[in-house]
Amino acid sequence: MKNEKPKNEKLSRRTFIKNSGILAAGVTIVPSNVVSGLGYVPPSDKLNIAGIGVGGMGRGNLRNMNSQNIVALADVDWKYAKRCFDDYPKAKQYKDYRKMLDEMDKDIDAVMISTPDHTHYVTAKDSMLAGKHVYLQKPLTHSVYESRRLRELAKETGVATQMGNQGNSSDDMRKVCEWIWNGEIGEVTKVDAWTDRPIWPQGLERPTEKHDVPSTLDWDLFLGPAAERPYHPAYTPWNWRAWWDFGTGALGDMACHIMDPVYKALELGYPYAFEATSSQVNTESAPVAEKVTYYFGERAAKGKIKMPAVEFTWFDGGLKPNRPEGLKDGWYPGDQRGWGGAIFYGTKGTLICGTYAMQPFIIGREDNPPPVTNELRRIPKAMEGGHEMDWVRAAKENKKSRVEASSNFDYAGPLNEVVVAGNLAVRLQDLRRRLEWDAENMKITNIGDNEEIRVVSSDKFTVIDGDPKFDTKYETINAKNAAESYIKRVYRKGWSY
Repeated sequence: MKNEKPKNEKLSRRTFIKNSGILAAGVTIVPSNVVSGLGYVPPSDKLNIAGIGVGGMGRGNLRNMNSQNIVALADVDWKYAKRCFDDYPKAKQYKDYRKMLDEMDKDIDAVMISTPDHTHYVTAKDSMLAGKHVYLQKPLTHSVYESRRLRELAKETGVATQMGNQGNSSDDMRKVCEWIWNGEIGEVTKVDAWTDRPIWPQGLERPTEKHDVPSTLDWDLFLGPAAERPYHPAYTPWNWRAWWDFGTGALGDMACHIMDPVYKALELGYPYAFEATSSQVNTESAPVAEKVTYYFGERAAKGKIKMPAVEFTWFDGGLKPNRPEGLKDGWYPGDQRGWGGAIFYGTKGTLICGTYAMQPFIIGREDNPPPVTNELRRIPKAMEGGHEMDWVRAAKENKKSRVEASSNFDYAGPLNEVVVAGNLAVRLQDLRRRLEWDAENMKITNIGDNEEIRVVSSDKFTVIDGDPKFDTKYETINAKNAAESYIKRVYRKGWSY
């Protein structure tokens, strides 16, 4: 990449150009926020948006933003990205997002990112330091440290941010929050949540077959900060979620949607401890099914209720919570909503909602739901593109008076820290204890320097002459070093925090 001027000088130059453009256009009626802080795009104008990772969910996100100017697209796999390239034939195409940010710096206002989890941080960090507003798919990052750092960068750079958990902007999310804050189910001390994911293979060992890298894929760029390994079609374009180096499993995929109403309504903050149990854990990929329990302390009162300590339990891979008392026979929460949901157990009642907080109800009040209070700002058509467009709106406002997007990084960062911390509990479960969490310093405090965990590295089973034969191999790992590497990964040479 070419040498660049210091960021503050670069941003100042861009601000001057934009200010001059506003004045030269002879605009006489502009929003007050623009008048009071020149240098921000008037809401009547369009943002120039670039996409990074556009072959999957990113294509849908861009479609919801296509009232703006889609000016550039970057993807490491041009075959997978072709449909999105075809959507925007005038957009310049790249494989390396860094080259795109460098060459098109002055032509890009904002960036939509929907890459595999392990490259969320580096793409967002580089975009934010270049002064670009960032829409970043969930989970926000692959690790706890990356989440913490992105939240800090959002404050330092002042760009508008949004995580792609669209249910956060929905009316149903607001209904759940306002019912709880209004005391409709009393004080909540226990919550269960679940998803039907994974729908991709998990519990996998590293493949050994050799494959040629497709000509349309830049494998080195796909790896990004992850450790080098040979290409295999089991990793991309879709099944990367299973692999610890690239994804965050079912928990990372869905908890940013399903835990979200729990986190927001109960204002959970950080847990003080967590623990997990699961199907077999190996060194390469997330387990097929798991149960993770987080423990949160008492928080400040909210609305009409106190916020006592909460035990929050997550289930995936076909595991589900027990049926709540009072739920009608022949029916299970989530059956009619798909994907999963959450159950809030209050001192006065039980509230259930689906993924994205969809279709919430209180057991026994299905036909007589409580009124909402309209305490929270509503976002039009949140689930049909409103979540993305609320970010566009925020990006056009003066940062000094901006109404931040619903799932901006100041909110999404801590939420995501909780989500991916659950994978610490899963990967360290061989310690056979509840792990005590120092959230401020991002450390598990009850692991000794010399403690070890045994993790399956390969597991073979055959039947010979009617007798089962097992061949399970283990890798013995220093538990404290492992925990630190899961919290803050060591990046491959050429990539940095």
